[in-house]
Amino acid sequence: MAVFKIGSKDSEAIKIQERLKALGHYRGPIDGIFGGGTEVAVKAFQKGRGLKVDGQVGPITWKALFDEEIAEPSIIAKPMDYKCLALTGSFETGKGIPECFAGLSGDFDGQGMSFGVLQWNFGQDSLQPLLKDMINRHSDVMQSIFHESYGILLEALTSDKEEIMSFVRSIQHPVKHYIYEPWRGMFKSLGRTEEFQGLQLKYANGLYKSALKLCSEYGLWSERAVALMFDIKVQNGSISSLVKTRILNDFKNLPADLSEEEIEVYKMRIVANRRAEAANPRWVEDVRARKLCCANGGSIVHGINYDLDGQFGIRLEMINT
Repeated sequence: MAVFKIGSKDSEAIKIQERLKALGHYRGPIDGIFGGGTEVAVKAFQKGRGLKVDGQVGPITWKALFDEEIAEPSIIAKPMDYKCLALTGSFETGKGIPECFAGLSGDFDGQGMSFGVLQWNFGQDSLQPLLKDMINRHSDVMQSIFHESYGILLEALTSDKEEIMSFVRSIQHPVKHYIYEPWRGMFKSLGRTEEFQGLQLKYANGLYKSALKLCSEYGLWSERAVALMFDIKVQNGSISSLVKTRILNDFKNLPADLSEEEIEVYKMRIVANRRAEAANPRWVEDVRARKLCCANGGSIVHGINYDLDGQFGIRLEMINT
């Protein structure tokens, strides 16, 4: 039979990806492209089965793959900060869970490489601490993903700023700035792991706490409200004093006969529209679409249909802090 490896593109590659996903090794898109992410999953499978770890699917690995029984996937209840991060990450990347945690872009903005749900980057020294933390806490996961490239990554992370920027620029196209394989697939695989997602939550914790504080300031109590405020913190940074004054004045004019839930939704819509109006004219409608999606519990953003309850478990219910 043929040997499937990086560069393979056909229906068999789709079959391999589907099988690896079912076995819990691959969390990327089923696109039939055998890239670095698929290679990482194959290596993890091979290591777990005591096979030669080369990232290629030949006759022996093929037989082991398709003779394996598939366990039923477990359903894990995610905390509210995870849900907010995933929703905003989906707005930012156009991808769902777990792909929104694996956003990856090159040096188009002069930052070397940006990675993760909030696009931490090397240029601003925000990505290095996250990767070093991952190495310190989960070196086994890092080694299982980067394999023979692990030492290269370690060396890069202990280099000075000029060297690390030179390194990340060497693994991407000099003009189009896409990350080359297998580095692209390895980083994407890292972003899909629960361990690295947990660290992204840790590094986004300050934004989540600020979102909760904003909810308190505006008398908002729902899960949707904290998702709204978290998206404001990430996309827009803050709500100015002038905008806050307008929002609070609008609150005074709400109809008196509304239910508690109706008041909550009306207030969120006011916040959404007022914050959008204060944005750069170029981005007003983008801001409005994202914020009203949070307020209304769903809508279409960037051509994607969102259902906050069904897709993210974000409801018009009291925030459990």
